[in-house]
Amino acid sequence: MEPMEPNNKDASNASKNQCNSCADSSCSAAKRHDGEAEQDFLERRALQSRLCRIKHKIMVMSGKGGVGKSTVAVNLAISLMLAGKKVGLMDVDIHGPSVPTMLGLEGATITNSPDGLLPVELGHLKVMSMGFLLPNPDEAVIWRGPVKGGVIKQFLADVAWGDLDFLIVDAPPGTGDEPLSVCQLIEPIDGAVVVTTPQKIAAVDVRKSITFCRHVGMTILGVIENMSGFVCPHCNEVTPILRTGGGQAMAEDMGVPFLGSIPIDPLVAEAADAGQAFVMHYATSPTAEIMRKIVAPILAMDDKA
Repeated sequence: MEPMEPNNKDASNASKNQCNSCADSSCSAAKRHDGEAEQDFLERRALQSRLCRIKHKIMVMSGKGGVGKSTVAVNLAISLMLAGKKVGLMDVDIHGPSVPTMLGLEGATITNSPDGLLPVELGHLKVMSMGFLLPNPDEAVIWRGPVKGGVIKQFLADVAWGDLDFLIVDAPPGTGDEPLSVCQLIEPIDGAVVVTTPQKIAAVDVRKSITFCRHVGMTILGVIENMSGFVCPHCNEVTPILRTGGGQAMAEDMGVPFLGSIPIDPLVAEAADAGQAFVMHYATSPTAEIMRKIVAPILAMDDKA
């Protein structure tokens, strides 16, 4: 799999068409920096012209794999959409993009337009993922850090996101190239939602995500404890297969907000395998109600804007 070729023409057009109409003289894209090359200036303006049209940018991350981070990102984005918001979902897990599968968008392709690459749309949700660019779903992406950073930049600068209330960024596990690229490219970024599971082995690694956010100056919007108990599909009783409370204890110890706990619900896995957003297709379930309560503080960010 070869990296995408940068579309310098689109970058130039986006910069000229949008930045010149910006009334904010303090915008970082308004002036060329001393010593900045012309092409670098055009690319920076093109990137900023996209970001200026997005009110809130939120990264969903975790220091540990297998905690259900993409499940949280997908259902967060869908919950915001169902609340009437214009939402984008950007999957920057270059090596293991799962968002297309979870939303039933496997086989969808990206098309070009005069304004740039058009994200795949699902209702009022716009989605961009490496999964849309692979020739087949079994293809391995074998890239080093700088190439991955370049693709993430293209996802932001060359994709016609339009006017959005929220852009949710689903980052891969860890604190490496992808989340760092997102932090460096999206300025300002509203903050991160950090996902963990209850057991100590996960919480220890997830603490590193909080430390990462502090090192790069990114606000921590809150911690979500996923897989917090098992919901019986017959009686809805919650059984603590994994111990509960680890995420909340970690949040309190690290001095960051705790957004809530999501139990293990067989319907969540069933929905993901079927390419359905759980919070939409099982909206009346107790777990979906828990998810909506967790999303409420993030939804309120737009009401305060």
